[in-house]
Amino acid sequence: YDGGKKISGIKRHMAVDINGLPQAILVTRANVSDRSGALAMFIELVQHVMVDGGYTGNDFADQVKLILNAKTTVAKRNELHMFTV
Repeated sequence: YDGGKKISGIKRHMAVDINGLPQAILVTRANVSDRSGALAMFIELVQHVMVDGGYTGNDFADQVKLILNAKTTVAKRNELHMFTV
């Protein structure tokens, strides 16, 4: 039970930017501590980067892989309405 949120069974860990906009969300069982959940979220935070056509090219993808160890996918304009999580 997450007493702060009054929800049984789950706890939400969120990372937000300076404007309060969500950057990452991890949902865990309620018995996971805040610290453990946050660390798990940080590990999972950036695994995949989706960018628009302005970021095409292997140089950018290689740098993202080097810096973040994440995969880069370019969202093509003709495929925007077919995107699924």
